[in-house]
Amino acid sequence: MTRVLVVEDDPQLVRALVINLQARRYGVDAAPDGTTALRLAAARQPDVVLLDLGLPDMDGVDVIKGLRGWTRVPILVLSARQGSDEKVAALDAGADDYITKPFSMNELLARLRAAVRRTEEAPLEPGTTLVETAGFTIDLLAKKAVRGDRDVRLTPTEWHLLEILVTNPGRLISQKYLLLEVWGVSESDKTNYLRVYMAQLRRKLETDPAHPRYLITEPGMGYRFEG
Repeated sequence: MTRVLVVEDDPQLVRALVINLQARRYGVDAAPDGTTALRLAAARQPDVVLLDLGLPDMDGVDVIKGLRGWTRVPILVLSARQGSDEKVAALDAGADDYITKPFSMNELLARLRAAVRRTEEAPLEPGTTLVETAGFTIDLLAKKAVRGDRDVRLTPTEWHLLEILVTNPGRLISQKYLLLEVWGVSESDKTNYLRVYMAQLRRKLETDPAHPRYLITEPGMGYRFEG
């Protein structure tokens, strides 16, 4: 049974989450504050954490940092905070996904299933050289992309950006992290760099760049590679 730790101080939302999760045969523990959440996480070893940021005793970002000190369990943030700074702070602290309240239960359950599925799939092993999709293949050793039977010419910057995404399949990578890693800057006003280069990568790799299948944008937060 997949165990979910719900960290939320709104009793009505907790009740709705518990009912919906248990109906789908998840095991559920609930914590009304950060201190209880950290204690329960250590004791119950959940498979995934649903975390509100606005907790009564500490900020949810501090809970993420506390968990990341010892576990890679998927953390899905559920928050009414809609500012990009708050989203980026949660992702940079180690959250795997960010869902803005109010949300549909179907969307939440889909994101939760995806998070659990990613942990069950083997991550890229050190030394992995090929990332293959139905649309293209990335040779990490040769630093080469192939689409169909043709090599795709990528600039060094495009390659660096693509390499980060494909070696973290399914994980939401924040704009701030990508800017720092690829360009050495973390200013949020440089996000136009990312938009331009992601558009170029999609034109070169996606069958339908306007409706990408592999290189996904999460508005205001970052990007993910779905293999």
